Amino acid sequence: MKNTDAVQAFLALGQESRLNIFRLIVQRGDIGLTPTQIIEKLGIPNATLSFHLKELAQANLLLVERQSRNLIYRPNAKLVQDLSIFLLDNCCGGKECAPVKVHKKVKST
Repeated sequence: MKNTDAVQAFLALGQESRLNIFRLIVQRGDIGLTPTQIIEKLGIPNATLSFHLKELAQANLLLVERQSRNLIYRPNAKLVQDLSIFLLDNCCGGKECAPVKVHKKVKST
């Protein structure tokens, strides 16, 4: 991955609404989401959402598919994987990294 590609992706994710949109779409995986579903979940106005989806798609973070009259937005899993590899390249000076304990958020009822 080229630095410029990584920078473009990180710039797109560097805005809170876009980050929230992207995280929501990632949660749905291959199923994806329509703009209407995103609006229902996040309450973002249609014009604002359209702008943010365009920015994320231009950064290649999202794949867009037309199904009838709907657009379905899915995460570009390959790019996300490439970004992770890019960030972790030469991690820990080439030595095996110590395992990191991951804490999951617990939803309160």
